[in-house]
Amino acid sequence: MTAYDGSVLGLGSRMLHRLRAVLERDLGEQAAPALQEAGYAAGDELFDAFSGWLAEHTGVSDPAELDARHLSDQLGAFFTGLGWGHLTVSRLGAAISVDAAEWAEADPSSGTTLPSCHVTAGMLAGLLGRLAGEHVAVMEIECRSRGDARCRFLAGAPETLQAVYDGATAGRDYREVLGG
Repeated sequence: MTAYDGSVLGLGSRMLHRLRAVLERDLGEQAAPALQEAGYAAGDELFDAFSGWLAEHTGVSDPAELDARHLSDQLGAFFTGLGWGHLTVSRLGAAISVDAAEWAEADPSSGTTLPSCHVTAGMLAGLLGRLAGEHVAVMEIECRSRGDARCRFLAGAPETLQAVYDGATAGRDYREVLGG
């Protein structure tokens, strides 16, 4: 980013972990959608920050003009620079996978059995939706907080991710559902 405009704040991962723990304690199952909604609100600001960062680092002023082959590298560098961790983006059948082996929102000591990077899921939905120019749904299917080796988010059309969810509840693997 060339100049600080107040749209992106530096917050520690412990704050995210504590916020999730308090909301889960106080709101139960309603914590996840509340955190996702908050993350989604950050998506627009992150898109604007990414646009400025991209122009400064690559000369590409409009993220829509970025060659898709370079999206993973550029988003990875951008999020690393913000302190979230490094991520990679790749095609996975009818969806996009966003993977992070080390991610700020993940808390491997949490003892949870469910994916819990809810802020990130919302944030990626907002950011990737702006990049795509259409509504994008995001679902975390692997999470370091529950002991997985990485956090993996799937992004795609809402109906695609609904099919993944329906398949998972029927015992099918998400890769089988996506054809990837």
